Amino acid sequence: MKNIKRIYSIAIALLVLGFAGCMDLSETFYSELSKDNFYNNKLEVMQGVLRPFTHMQAWLAPTGQNGFYYHSESAADQIAWPQKGRHGYDGGDHIRLHYHTWTANEPRMRSAWSLMWSGVGYVNAILEDVESLDIEKAGMTEEERQSIISEVKVMRAYHYMRLMDMWGNVPIVTKVGEPLSPPTAPRSEVFEFVKNELEENVENLEPLSQELVGRVSKAAGYTMLSELYLNAEKWNGTPMWDESIAYADKVINGEGGSLTGAMGLDPDINGPFRNDNHNSPENIFQFAFSRQGGFSFGWGGFFMGYSNMSEALNVTYSGWNAFVVIPSAFDAYKENDVRKKEWFLFGPQYKYQSNEPVIGTEEYDGEPLVYVNTIRRNSEGATGEGSMTEGEENSGARFNKYKSGTKDDPDYQENDYIIYRLTELYFNKAEALMRKNGGQATAEAVALINESKKRAFSDEDWASEAYTTATLTLDELLAERGREFIFEGKRRTDLIRFGKFTTGEWWDHEPSSDPNLELFPIPEIQVNSNPNLVQNPGY
Repeated sequence: MKNIKRIYSIAIALLVLGFAGCMDLSETFYSELSKDNFYNNKLEVMQGVLRPFTHMQAWLAPTGQNGFYYHSESAADQIAWPQKGRHGYDGGDHIRLHYHTWTANEPRMRSAWSLMWSGVGYVNAILEDVESLDIEKAGMTEEERQSIISEVKVMRAYHYMRLMDMWGNVPIVTKVGEPLSPPTAPRSEVFEFVKNELEENVENLEPLSQELVGRVSKAAGYTMLSELYLNAEKWNGTPMWDESIAYADKVINGEGGSLTGAMGLDPDINGPFRNDNHNSPENIFQFAFSRQGGFSFGWGGFFMGYSNMSEALNVTYSGWNAFVVIPSAFDAYKENDVRKKEWFLFGPQYKYQSNEPVIGTEEYDGEPLVYVNTIRRNSEGATGEGSMTEGEENSGARFNKYKSGTKDDPDYQENDYIIYRLTELYFNKAEALMRKNGGQATAEAVALINESKKRAFSDEDWASEAYTTATLTLDELLAERGREFIFEGKRRTDLIRFGKFTTGEWWDHEPSSDPNLELFPIPEIQVNSNPNLVQNPGY
């Protein structure tokens, strides 16, 4: 598998270089490599199919762009990008997102819209090419063509699910450039489009296997359907708990395939994120990054401290000292929760395998660097809760969920980025069971969540930490979901589904109680350029 992954990563790296740049929906794709002179064999067909998938990394993975991940996490209750002295104000973008005071002119929101819609354009372009493909010339069967068409349509449905999540009411475009000014469709209509695309194509997908790492498998399609139905009450106005359970069961039972022969939770809480995580039994849908393949998962930009932290981890990368953990989110973990130790950097930082402290470079220049669970000007004697404009270089616990290994590790920076993992299906099913039961936990729901949670506690502590039907309330389920999926780009969606996004309080964020904020505004520049786009309410 290592060689397969490396070859795959080289291929997608070349695709990114070869087709660099984001295009409008009306532009012609593959202008230099037309379908008449490119699709000569199966490999070239798959290179075309993978192009939308590589572009998806720009807006979905936390690799430096301003897409779905940035907005999903920065607007929620776990991660913030505060100003730290002279760094990180960035026009107030991160501050407005944290306080829910964004406008229809946000530059990063315009970027997200452009990136995601360019992705839809790429999908539609390759779909048109494959549908009209000379399969005899490409050495393919009609069955293979139909399987690829289904894979591309499921990928498009995923794009629309994320667009619907952010903006609700969006156009439905299935042909490149047709129409030139597509009209807004209501969210309920977008929901039905996504639902139909998934249901009509998921059974044609190939089952998950090592060869399907980095592609859309049957298990991935089932997981998308479980998520879609879990959010149906919010997205479509009609609860669909049974449907969410049914597709969760398909994945849990292994009907969609698996990476390791049998679908199951990884016994190690770090397993899904390690630098050999293509071997984790619970991973379902992922970007197959590889440093050796020339296309590594560069989370350092957003999550890494300055270059002084490279000494702590013995790595070759560093970052912008951007995202930090919101104090109330870090406090949500008990001290005996293994995740609190394993998934964060906190307290005094030392050079790798030594007692020599990492030294600060800003407010603590020349002093030992100690990450603290406050975001305020401690160096100036500040007290209280602080704010988004009062951070320092050591403010907040830091990301350590994905571990690259040290620079001399044979698998250094071979981490894949995980979009879906089996644990999420356990949580989806447990929540749906509880919703059906009037919000009360069932024995089955408790068993599902305990199966996940027990990995985070020692055998000695587990007896007092296990949930019961009395202690697993919906509020506690949301809290545990937050602890388990922190940094995974899902928190805003969860808060909205639980009714906490506009009414909840966290750290210094006050509730707004404005339901319109559950949708972002369509960028004003888009509304002005397309007379058929209708702005979301409240903007």
